[in-house]
Amino acid sequence: MTNDEQTRRDQRLLVVPPTAKDGALTREWLSAAGIATELVPTLEAITQEIIKGAAAILIPEEALAGGTVSLSDVLGHQPPWSDLPVLVLTRPGADSADVTHAIQVLGNVTLIERPVRVATLVSAVRTALRARERQYQIRAYLAERVRAEAALRDADRRKDEFLATLGHELRNPLSPLLTSLHLLKVAGTTKPIPPRTLAVMQRQVNHLIRLVDDLLEVSRITRGVIDVSMEPVELVSVLAAAIENSRVLVDASRQELIADLSNEPIMIKGDAVRLTQLFSNLINNAAKYSEVGGHIWIAAHRNAQHAVVTIRDDGIGIAPEHLASVFDMFTQVNRSARRAQGGLGIGLTLARSLAAAHGGSLTAMSDGPGRGSTFEVRLPLTADQPLDEDPLPDLKKLPSRRVLVVDDNHDAAETLGTLLSALGATVCTVHSGTEALNIIDNFGPDVVLLDIGMPGMDGYEVARRIRATSSAANAMLIALTGWGQEEDIQRAEVAGFDYHLVKPPDMDKLSQLMSSPLRHRRNEEDHGTGVV
Repeated sequence: MTNDEQTRRDQRLLVVPPTAKDGALTREWLSAAGIATELVPTLEAITQEIIKGAAAILIPEEALAGGTVSLSDVLGHQPPWSDLPVLVLTRPGADSADVTHAIQVLGNVTLIERPVRVATLVSAVRTALRARERQYQIRAYLAERVRAEAALRDADRRKDEFLATLGHELRNPLSPLLTSLHLLKVAGTTKPIPPRTLAVMQRQVNHLIRLVDDLLEVSRITRGVIDVSMEPVELVSVLAAAIENSRVLVDASRQELIADLSNEPIMIKGDAVRLTQLFSNLINNAAKYSEVGGHIWIAAHRNAQHAVVTIRDDGIGIAPEHLASVFDMFTQVNRSARRAQGGLGIGLTLARSLAAAHGGSLTAMSDGPGRGSTFEVRLPLTADQPLDEDPLPDLKKLPSRRVLVVDDNHDAAETLGTLLSALGATVCTVHSGTEALNIIDNFGPDVVLLDIGMPGMDGYEVARRIRATSSAANAMLIALTGWGQEEDIQRAEVAGFDYHLVKPPDMDKLSQLMSSPLRHRRNEEDHGTGVV
């Protein structure tokens, strides 16, 4: 039924006429007054019509003689907002037993004594219809409140989904990072660091940085909007990175991973970090739902318009009725299976969203339980070539600079200080605002790298005091912070900072800032806080 049809039913007056002639006259009078009227032959029939929708009912006293059980039953089961007006046309005196009983059991009853003038009847009906309209307004309000409550529940669910997604994705790069640190520890200080270990650590740190950047845009993520940087990417290198990310899980189950990758470059346009997430999630899914000693096959080829990647396993498989739901958030189609290793069931949801964000698709196929699964990703090809990119550019030596590093995170302060010293700066590191203010006059820094979120005295207050009372009031002040919203930048400017850098800082840009000519800040007319 359409909304218009239901509205029409909700606005009609249902009339049980004493006689056919009375019915015709009543409908004629009420229709002339603009009242939608529908004749119903019996009291039993009117109960069925009330269920479909009615604004009010008009019944003669004599119709009550047949009993009001069914009518009172229907009226007794109205929703809380509803109190259907019942108009009863009575004989003179309106004192019969039937009328008395109707008043007791039918609820919202109005008695209209016959004979009745047309104007009186129309007035009584309009009053009943206005009362009913107010009830409909209450119904609409209650429905809106239900929708609002559902929206709040949905927002809460999305928040939980976001936090679960974040926790899931943060764990993936931590494993190779931890392994790489163990490798460095085993190698000691006498052996050179293997380039492959450095590349792994750099890639995973970039992965973490990207995820933390997403954390700063919570509202964007909870709306399901995932930004991707669309650049030319070589697919096989992305698959190799995804295989490396998932190697720990695959090896832990002594599974064999067989890769059949193209020897020729397959160029697509996308975000290397996001695509690595996509394929790593699919490989992890295959490993989780395959037996110990099982097999995972990865193949990549190109057709006329798409790069096609298939990830196939010989694991527990998927029942036909579950193929459509495997990509739903938190879905694990067979939690009771021995190889179903728990988890939140978000990997496939993320993978499908990432494929769609790249203009591609992800589909699942299986011949049924126990017969393995295949996931196929299709991504548009591009003729563009990858950009030359050095993830760790060579940093130039700094000119003579005295640099004060202030950060309550000892590791962050010491490593940054060591790097700046290696680049030629004279560095002093302290770990609180109070220490910074105590030492600044004696040290006389040209540049102060100042953390914002420190206990006791935050970076804003330290900056204000340096500008107000220190002999280093004209030093270059650079804020180092994890907060990068517009209001954070404005607060830094008001506090006296020259620049605002989001952690971890881009060292090439930081080096450029520190290498720029030192200017007398108080005489600058065009000074403004920059963000890097």
